Amino acid sequence: MTKKSTKPKTYFECAECGKRSPKYLGRCPQCGSFNSFVEVTEQGELAAHANPATAAGMSFGGASTPRRYADIPTEAEPRWRVRNQEFARVLGGGVVPGSLILVGGDPGIGKSTLLLQVADEFAKDVGRVLYVSGEESARQIKMRGDRMGIDADDLFLVTETGMERILQHAEELSPSLIIIDSIQTTYTSGKDATPGSVSQVRECALILQNFAKSTGVSVILIGHVTKEGVIAGPRVLEHVVDTVLYLEGDQFQIYRLLRSVKNRFGATSEVGVFEMQGRGLVEVSNPSEAFLAERVVNASGSAIAVTLEGTRPLLVEVQALTTQTSYSNPRRTANGIDTNRLLLLIAVLTKRMNFRLHEQDVFVNVVGGLTIDEPAADLAIGIALASSILDRPVPADVAIVGEIGLSGELRAVGQLGVRLNEAAKLGFRRVVMPRRIRREEETPSGLEVLRVSSLAQALHVVLPRE
Repeated sequence: MTKKSTKPKTYFECAECGKRSPKYLGRCPQCGSFNSFVEVTEQGELAAHANPATAAGMSFGGASTPRRYADIPTEAEPRWRVRNQEFARVLGGGVVPGSLILVGGDPGIGKSTLLLQVADEFAKDVGRVLYVSGEESARQIKMRGDRMGIDADDLFLVTETGMERILQHAEELSPSLIIIDSIQTTYTSGKDATPGSVSQVRECALILQNFAKSTGVSVILIGHVTKEGVIAGPRVLEHVVDTVLYLEGDQFQIYRLLRSVKNRFGATSEVGVFEMQGRGLVEVSNPSEAFLAERVVNASGSAIAVTLEGTRPLLVEVQALTTQTSYSNPRRTANGIDTNRLLLLIAVLTKRMNFRLHEQDVFVNVVGGLTIDEPAADLAIGIALASSILDRPVPADVAIVGEIGLSGELRAVGQLGVRLNEAAKLGFRRVVMPRRIRREEETPSGLEVLRVSSLAQALHVVLPRE
């Protein structure tokens, strides 16, 4: 009988999609990413047998048999309620037992702070929590927790990076929730690779997925992000988890946004708003009011956009500034909106409204460090630019919503009812919106709706000639 070779196996793996190749490739043939292949070393057949969950495939909770589709019960997933209403909102109402949640964000943005607060509230209201840290000692976490008022009796801390020992602690404590800080620091002995490598991150995530689904224990993973702003590690990590959340915000601003980009148990693009204070991240129950608190009225170049983040309406201030350029190529600076969207709106204003923006430097900023992605903010941005060029302020009681087409026409936007209600709640008396609507909505009392069909009409209504 010949002895099986124990020589380490070496191959290359795409950090984006997990595609394997025996040699280095400059471009991944599966996902098209460039320079994404990294070298991975496996110790013989050790990895194939060390983790039965990934070696033999997963059938959560043991052997599984096919079931008739019509016989499968369809009752709603139970949820564990948490006190933090903004966190619960983003998750779709609460933490689903057995779910795997990934939270990403820039270093120092507040991921560990937020989840330590969630762990404290969960331990007080629901059940035992195991907080696993691979980056800080238990004493360091305790010092931070004391400052934040963390005092739950059923909150347990452990400093560990080995996946096998983490699961052993979980079996001994039988927690309802496990928080891993962070997934990039964990490793399994079944992989002969360094912690944070593509193979280790993928393998540890699959182990935790199998554990969560088979035991009903919810697991929250903290993930590092790359300089491009995406979760570090293989793209399969985001496919494995049930929910992907990003904690966003400018480190020089006090507000943080927790945004859902994937959620199997709730709406995507949902947003929770927090304010960074000395005792941690505090919920902002009325973010629109908070974002408009420092607004300067009767100032040119400022407009209020009625946006929608998931199912939540937000009123945000858009500021624009245009100045005579001293460069051969005028500057275009956008903070909080997509630069390409700004260039499109500048082109429409130049072509359709005869504004000489090719001679102007243009700066656009969304107040509060927010990022607006939806086209419904186009009209507010366009009016803010026109207000700055003409040096005429937008009336303080006017809010604006609408998408601008390349011909200068205004296109319909969705969810007008909740947008109008939010504007009325904050005291606005007029809303400028497209004449074309997808569905007739009831107008709140005290609110006048000004319907226009083009950018030119909107400017005539909002910025009339003196």
